[in-house]
Amino acid sequence: MEKGKITSMQMMLLLYPTIMATAILLVPGVTAQHAKQDMWLSPIWASLIGFLTVYATVWLHLLYPKKTPIEYSVEIVGKLLGKFIGLIFLFFYFHTTALVIREYGEFVVGNFLLYTPINFVMGSMVFVCAVAVRCGLDVLGRLAQLLVPFVIMLLCIMVILLLPDIDLENMLPIMEKGILPSIMGAVTPQSWFSECFLMAFLLPHVIDEYNGRKWGNIAVVSVVFTLLVTNLITLLVFGNITADFVYPVMSVVRYISIADFLEHLEVVVMTLWVAGVFLKISVFYYALVVAIAQWLNLSHYKPLVFPVGLILLFMSIWSARDLMELTHFLGTSAPFYLTFVQTGIPLLLLFIAKWRKRAASSHYVVSREQGK
Repeated sequence: MEKGKITSMQMMLLLYPTIMATAILLVPGVTAQHAKQDMWLSPIWASLIGFLTVYATVWLHLLYPKKTPIEYSVEIVGKLLGKFIGLIFLFFYFHTTALVIREYGEFVVGNFLLYTPINFVMGSMVFVCAVAVRCGLDVLGRLAQLLVPFVIMLLCIMVILLLPDIDLENMLPIMEKGILPSIMGAVTPQSWFSECFLMAFLLPHVIDEYNGRKWGNIAVVSVVFTLLVTNLITLLVFGNITADFVYPVMSVVRYISIADFLEHLEVVVMTLWVAGVFLKISVFYYALVVAIAQWLNLSHYKPLVFPVGLILLFMSIWSARDLMELTHFLGTSAPFYLTFVQTGIPLLLLFIAKWRKRAASSHYVVSREQGK
């Protein structure tokens, strides 16, 4: 179905923007509501779900190499229940991809293209992502190699330019009310870390798959460090009013003013957002069309790309009425919804798979003893 191959490092470069792209703008505001001045600690606790998801995903790949969750679900729990689990993944990735597209549209229209129809903004991004997905996984891997270092460079520049505006007293007192507020602030970010499960659709096409676990964990560490620095910088500039902003990172960049010359750098955030979301939507989009093709036992996914893109555009329009409804969903139901599907179900599949392997091994040993 997929002729292209990627390296484990390219897999990591695809996972990094997949998790980080939407999280970097929304996480500071969401975590600040619960964690206050301890918001910089929340990504550390949230990353535990990321490491757990990587562990489950890699183990399932080792038990069922060259197979995706749609395929090994059938082998683990049987055809009927396995197809049902595959159907859950299909609907989940339809819904989640549409939500990401809607987040992109709301941000761009709300901050930059104020008079442009949101449907046009979302439709143009879906079309570009569809072209990239149809080109194959190897093209997505090379795009990640090209764009991610550029995104990281812009992030570093943004942090350096904000250093004159920081106030270290904004992070004091540390853990004034104990560790619980920072853990509460981690509830929403941990759902983004569960997106590491997407590597299950990438690992079957990784050349050096024996490095999959290492680069998967590196992706989690990279995202943790990025979110920790982003949360910390936002906190040191805004203090406890961080929670009042929908997009704190966008607001904090507006504070940059050096010699009345270097200012109005919102375009930096815009560039970060567009490059990161393009890769994120493309990875989700790719996993979705591959999952549909495998669930329907088709020989190739490419004929599905543009029809699925049209459905995604309509779903993104229907997914939320406005930004406030979308933000409310992401801060309340989404953490449990995303984590259950992308971490809970894989862990359950891994438990059943290991139990069946152990039972089959025990049965084989007993049969040999009886044969003697």
